[in-house]
Amino acid sequence: VLSLSWAPEFCAQPGEATANPRECEAGRGMRFVVHGLWPEASAGKSPESCGPARAVSKGLVNKLLEYMPGPGLIQHEWATHGTCTGLSADDYFTKVLLARGAVQVPVQFSAIGTNETESPGQIEAQFAGSNPSFPGAAFRASCRGGALTEMRICFDKDIRTRACTASAGECTSATVTI
Repeated sequence: VLSLSWAPEFCAQPGEATANPRECEAGRGMRFVVHGLWPEASAGKSPESCGPARAVSKGLVNKLLEYMPGPGLIQHEWATHGTCTGLSADDYFTKVLLARGAVQVPVQFSAIGTNETESPGQIEAQFAGSNPSFPGAAFRASCRGGALTEMRICFDKDIRTRACTASAGECTSATVTI
């Protein structure tokens, strides 16, 4: 599951803007950022923190900063999810970038200036419309407290799109604020 975090909601959480200036600095205008690529179990809890995690090299971190807004997030995603893939850090993050490169974010998300309200289904349909080669069920909106927090896009381990299973989660709010 590729997780694209909705930066305006993340940065609105108490303390996050101060703790994450690369992502939340005023005027940066961050929208969807790569949160991570998570191995997903078809049933039950997905695996996390599967083994010792060596630090991601500085060169790789610098390459990823365009997509993942902080070194701490990069290290966390490697330790929490990357170690469960059986891949090296280089190979894991190559898959992260391949998955992110495959997804076209709907243009309307780059133009949101004030809060808008939509249903999770509308948001998922917008992503499906911008990515017609994906199965429509490959997109899941995630929310907390009536606000969009992220989009989850489902892939197989070869980075081919597929429909999400129930373990990818789903926003159950009737509407969310974006």
